[in-house]
Amino acid sequence: MQGDCRNPDGGRATRAFLVGFDFSDGRGAEAEALLGELAELVSNLGMESAGAVAAKVRNYNPAFVAGAGKCAEIIAAAESARAGAIIFDDELTPAQQRNWEEKSGMEIVTRQEVILDIFASRARTKEARLQVELAKLEYSLPRLRKAWSHLDRQRGGGVTQRGGGESQLELDRRGVRERIARLKTELARVRTVRATQRKRRERAPFPTAAIVGYTNAGKSSLINRLADSSLLSEDKLFATLDPATRRVDLPGGSPLLLTDTVGFVRKLPHRFVEAFKATLEEAALSDFLVHVIDVSNPDAPEHARTTLGVLKELGADEKRTLTVFNKIDIAPDGAWRYALSLDFPDAVEVSARTGRGIGELVARLEGAVGETSAFMRLFIPHSQYAQLALLHSLASVASQKYADGGVEVEARVPAKYSERFREWELQKKS
Repeated sequence: MQGDCRNPDGGRATRAFLVGFDFSDGRGAEAEALLGELAELVSNLGMESAGAVAAKVRNYNPAFVAGAGKCAEIIAAAESARAGAIIFDDELTPAQQRNWEEKSGMEIVTRQEVILDIFASRARTKEARLQVELAKLEYSLPRLRKAWSHLDRQRGGGVTQRGGGESQLELDRRGVRERIARLKTELARVRTVRATQRKRRERAPFPTAAIVGYTNAGKSSLINRLADSSLLSEDKLFATLDPATRRVDLPGGSPLLLTDTVGFVRKLPHRFVEAFKATLEEAALSDFLVHVIDVSNPDAPEHARTTLGVLKELGADEKRTLTVFNKIDIAPDGAWRYALSLDFPDAVEVSARTGRGIGELVARLEGAVGETSAFMRLFIPHSQYAQLALLHSLASVASQKYADGGVEVEARVPAKYSERFREWELQKKS
């Protein structure tokens, strides 16, 4: 079946030959780097990379992308490597995918399908599973024809004759479309619930920050270090798919809610961003972002650009952002580190594994919280009841206690309104 990296007999291929197309305007190095990333993606599915090639394409072939000679070379190399599948780093049209399968006799898979399989294996909440299923069905719908072509040939289905395969194909397509419609209805209900949750979050008594970054940058490990929690933290791409929130108590007394998010990746199709918008909206709704970059990876500058590009699609690119250079303990000196330091001169260097730089990061988090809001303890006299009503309308009240002469209130007040209530602020105990 298309989209699950399986051989025609239904078993999962254990060895795959990887192919990237180099349309070379001097991007050969990028094609090689993307193939390395594809190999890591494939390994996350328990498949072995039997070999890889960055195939140079000078003249685009609508049927196969590459020319006939290059196609023959790729197939021969895959056969020589005893691969059960060829996985392309680039998107193929349904027709191109069928052409490659007929010519090679192997299962043909694309990077998109690999990412979908990983998403499916990582999805834990009902919402994430719905989103994954919807994305997979929308991807597979135009590719259903191959699954029934053998019946069409056996029954003699032609241009004017409705063969058994054609009838089954139409039934399958109808079933997939109906399932897609049901999934969209279910997701609409989920988004309605999320809209209610969003209103509660906007009134939450604590500041919120979303941890964002390229997949495998160490976001979950960083939250574990800061919050002493136990989020799933593995050296795997897309180890985190569902958002998870942990509380961090800052030295000044203000709590901070940190939310982990799914990692980004290069060549993430736009349809996937759309499908996972509900999950990724944690980034758009937070008070500020923490952008984690793995500086031990030579491709870190490109990873950072990818992350910023996805944030722009989400409408979160203008949000206040604290940049963190992670894995500094294993990062060698390199040109990419110099380039990153120029792009992000205020970044904090840390190691989530060893704890190096965490103290400075906590101080910067506290500073970011202070810029977005102030956690205030107030005593408002009964004679200033109008101010208490105003506080409730402008701020998020965490607690309220009536006392002689007035009301003791703890509230998270947006920074732009904090001076309005400064005269009623209680002095901090020394």
